[in-house]
Amino acid sequence: MNKILPSAEAAVADIFDGATIMVGGFGLSGIPENLIGAVRDKGVRNLTVISNNAGVEGVGVGSWLENGQIKKIIGSYVGDNKLYEELVRKGLLETNLIPQGTMSECIRAGGAGIPAFYTPTGVGTVVAEGKEVREFDGRKYLLERALKADFALIKAYRGDCWGNLVYRKTTRNFNPMMATAARITIAEVEQIVELGALDPEAIVTPGIYVQRIIQGAGYRKGIERRTVRKRS
Repeated sequence: MNKILPSAEAAVADIFDGATIMVGGFGLSGIPENLIGAVRDKGVRNLTVISNNAGVEGVGVGSWLENGQIKKIIGSYVGDNKLYEELVRKGLLETNLIPQGTMSECIRAGGAGIPAFYTPTGVGTVVAEGKEVREFDGRKYLLERALKADFALIKAYRGDCWGNLVYRKTTRNFNPMMATAARITIAEVEQIVELGALDPEAIVTPGIYVQRIIQGAGYRKGIERRTVRKRS
């Protein structure tokens, strides 16, 4: 089955108001830039976004914030997005911050069909508020629910027409696990290759998890915060 679509716009055409969307990336590394831009231009509203962070002003998920498209963000890092902070303080944006390792496991559990799991992370902190706490072998654990989504927008390095994907270095981050945890996974790749060109041993995300794939273009590959040493 050929899963290649002609454009990012075609790939996100059925994303609807009120959808829950997972967005891959860590900071600005490995984000699906073309798919994010297509959702921004589509103008869907009241989105619940599951993403490690909210990008920066005007870039990544930050562009959806500026466009007023997000109702709630589930993530682990506010970062340097001042608009994110401002909207939360004004009560205009729901947010659920989860410890990064816990969030990763919540997504993995969602993809594996595990509804919830226990973790010691967050016990005795604000993270534990409203959650079940149980003791195992003398240690307390929180019950955390799995995360799933209507759509996952992910970024990979190479892919084929069946949706098999390989990643490059740190851009791998949250992308592979998000691919497993959504009803529809849309992959954006830097290169589309012929069937059989990918080493089967190198494929991280098998095509069974991917419903659509597009060829991306014009990558900025930005850095969230550039820190340099002053000249002596």
